[in-house]
Amino acid sequence: MKQELRNYGKCVMSDITDEQTASIHCTLMETSLWREANVIGCTISQAHEINTRPIIERAWKEGKKVVVPKCYPKERQLIFYKITSFDELESVYFGLKEPIIEQTTEWSKEHIDLMIVPGLMFDVKGYRVGYGGGYYDRYLVGYNGATVSLCTEHQLIEQVPFDSYDIPVQHLITESGLQF
Repeated sequence: MKQELRNYGKCVMSDITDEQTASIHCTLMETSLWREANVIGCTISQAHEINTRPIIERAWKEGKKVVVPKCYPKERQLIFYKITSFDELESVYFGLKEPIIEQTTEWSKEHIDLMIVPGLMFDVKGYRVGYGGGYYDRYLVGYNGATVSLCTEHQLIEQVPFDSYDIPVQHLITESGLQF
């Protein structure tokens, strides 16, 4: 079931418009979650995802710190690093952009105020289907900051199958606004 939802989510995400993306960005930046956060955790989006570059640029413009994950597949672990420029990123497997660790500073989860959690499909309780592997579910154990996911309404369904170790996001933003 999760794999079917992943495939559907990837298909839906390929149809995201610039208008939907702009509306989602605007809603995020109007929230108290954004205004009160000094450190934003965020992935570097790929072509078929909601574009996170404008979010990162806006954060820098507002004097916020931005931390992005580096994935360690062998350990199935994420470690976040503070970036101050897109030049501090390198292309890795599957075209992902990750921080160059020699040029960036490792950042602990205790010092991240707002985590923008990626995903493909979401439900009304904040559970999500990601790309598989459970990287964010493991990372979010013990994380005390706010979590939000960004998606279109087409990525929102009644219920996502979840396991006991899955951690829901606290907030969800679509092109129609803050859902919860």
